[in-house]
Amino acid sequence: MGLVGTAVVRDGGAALPRGFWAAVRVWLEKPQVANRRLCGAAIEAEGTVPLGEGGEASSPLIAAWGGGGQEGREVSAGAAELGRLWREVRGQLPAGHGHLPPPLTPWDGTGRRSELRAVLRTLLPRGRPVGPPAPPRRELAVQDVYNGTVTFLPLEEDSEGKYQIKKCNIYQIQLTHIKDEEWSVSIVAPFPEDWFSDGIAYPKLAWLGNELLSKLAKWSVEQKPSEFKSTLSLISVAKYSKVYQDLKEKYKEMVKILWEEERKEKGLTKKQSFVDLGCGNGLLVHILNNEGHSGRGIDVRRRKIWDMYGPETHLEESTIVPGDSHLFPDTDWLIGNHSDELTPWIPVIAARSSCSCCYFVLPCCFFDFHGKYSRRQSKKTQYREYLDFVAQVGFVCGFRVEEDCLRIPSTKRVCLIGKNRTYPPTEHALIDKQITQYINNRQTCPVVTHDRRVGFNHKDHSEVFKEAGSELPENETETAGTVWMPGFQPREKVEQIRNCASLPRDFVDDVVLSVANLLLNATPQKSCSNMHGGNTNTWNQGESLSLKEVAEHLNKETLKRLKSEYGGLQTLLKNNHQVFEVLNGRVHIRDWRKEKPSRKTKPEVKRRLSAEAFKTRLCWFFLHHPDGCSLPSESCPYAHGTEELRQSQIIKKKKHIQ
Repeated sequence: MGLVGTAVVRDGGAALPRGFWAAVRVWLEKPQVANRRLCGAAIEAEGTVPLGEGGEASSPLIAAWGGGGQEGREVSAGAAELGRLWREVRGQLPAGHGHLPPPLTPWDGTGRRSELRAVLRTLLPRGRPVGPPAPPRRELAVQDVYNGTVTFLPLEEDSEGKYQIKKCNIYQIQLTHIKDEEWSVSIVAPFPEDWFSDGIAYPKLAWLGNELLSKLAKWSVEQKPSEFKSTLSLISVAKYSKVYQDLKEKYKEMVKILWEEERKEKGLTKKQSFVDLGCGNGLLVHILNNEGHSGRGIDVRRRKIWDMYGPETHLEESTIVPGDSHLFPDTDWLIGNHSDELTPWIPVIAARSSCSCCYFVLPCCFFDFHGKYSRRQSKKTQYREYLDFVAQVGFVCGFRVEEDCLRIPSTKRVCLIGKNRTYPPTEHALIDKQITQYINNRQTCPVVTHDRRVGFNHKDHSEVFKEAGSELPENETETAGTVWMPGFQPREKVEQIRNCASLPRDFVDDVVLSVANLLLNATPQKSCSNMHGGNTNTWNQGESLSLKEVAEHLNKETLKRLKSEYGGLQTLLKNNHQVFEVLNGRVHIRDWRKEKPSRKTKPEVKRRLSAEAFKTRLCWFFLHHPDGCSLPSESCPYAHGTEELRQSQIIKKKKHIQ
């Protein structure tokens, strides 16, 4: 028997022994919080097994162990399999030879339990194997509450599908009461001289005796139940692990471009630190933190998904306003992955943070230093022009800007990287003056005619300023003050709904009526025959107009209000699909007689929802069109008068759910 390590703990709050079993549960369910080379563990079966010969595994004891997530609810089906497995491997234990600790050897005395608790788990490695995939690492953890022990039996599957205990890697965690408030937590291994370590599922004994033991001792006496609350309890950890690996593969190229090559070039051994500005859902931060890069993500709005990542993913809810108070002098890299209004500022922040700070930006939405980016050239696409602008910012900031195209599923996949400077540190003050002047000129200069692509060099800096319309003043101050641009507008902390859905109803109704009258009164008018009970009438469908023509007939105040919404006039008209049809940039009044029935092709759910919404709203044409509705009342999905209105079943269901 080999003592791997022991730790003495003092329990002043009566946390033990319950806290010990909670700590063991963490190691069973979430081994990745201690062993960073694991992504997690999948609990495959759980229940009680007999101490003596024979017997079946009983029902699962999830509550006693503190589980209860999705996988916990599924393990009951494996109780019989657990009993079979226990009978298969129990006979392999060399009991009676003094090598194995209790409870795996019989004990004397009366009044002791004849059952043990067992958990079968599969360890999930974090990284993908380089060679052929290794067989899954399974362990059978056997718990004896009476003796305060849990024994881990590594299992290996032979060619016939039977399991053998990997005896050299058996280990046990023990809790011992010394006296009063003093306890000890120990880890022992029966065969320490034969221990095999693969560095992932089987760490070195020294790691078990130091890292794992210290965490178990700490967790055992912590009075924080939330520390042991299960995360990802509603999904399969194995599936989560696969998705995580897939996402890591997606971002691998980005990480490689950023840092693996740099470490080779510069002979670095320590992994680079980072700050992700405008980190959004925090996924990239989560991946980088788990890959050993120290850093954090900052975003103006906290996302719900942040809670899933755990405490080792460092995310902050904060507003970044470019200025002296938001510099990162101890950071190796600044990241702007679709960072919106911060995108052009990231090279500036990197340049002013330190002479060694680098940056990576993946531009998406088009922003200048002070707001939305305005096009200044017509010979390029807007995307190409914007990339050239962001690259130019990097050159002004003294970086040798490199461009690359990432292999990611996005139309905006060109990244710009600044990792080397074009100037010696002694010229830092001069470069800083250039940055200030360039930012100021962006607000006043209407046109920039520079048409070069990536490939500028140091001598191009003077050309940039000449073309911006101003020479660099000799007496320019070093910085623009605490806030570099007082007019900078960060995104709002609370995301506003701007799809016209929150506009006042009376305002929307007025716009709809105005546009409809405009189309109906346009010349020449379109008339369509309408058959109502055998009588032939003409129904005025009006003319079609372009969105531009419609906008020209609306007053300035209405247009200003619509422009503050995403999609503006077009979105409002499409939202009112009962009245309008917008096709290829032209607005038409909808003729419901031409609507093709789609009941045969609609999914059942959509057909049901359509039926539930039938006659729950008044017909706009019945109320406002000079010829009334083009459909008879029995065919129109909308109510011809208040007497036909009925309450929406969808609304009823929502209220019932609430």
